[in-house]
Amino acid sequence: MKVLQKMKTKAPVRVIKRDQRNSTESASVETTTAKKTPQQTAREMVATVTEWVNEFQQKRRTETARAIKTLLPKTTPQTGEI
Repeated sequence: MKVLQKMKTKAPVRVIKRDQRNSTESASVETTTAKKTPQQTAREMVATVTEWVNEFQQKRRTETARAIKTLLPKTTPQTGEI
């Protein structure tokens, strides 16, 4: 019974005519040239992560500056008071 199930799951044979094959090969060449090299992909990943880190640091700096301004308001020191 398992043998019959395996036979049913096989893909049917597809006949490709010569003119279809030529057009398929030219299309596959175009798609392979559009693929990125591993170096390009890695560069894009690094650039994305670097951008995220820079945004996070800038946000943290802004929030820290705002908190300092809130906690320590600008006041002139008063001398002579005890």
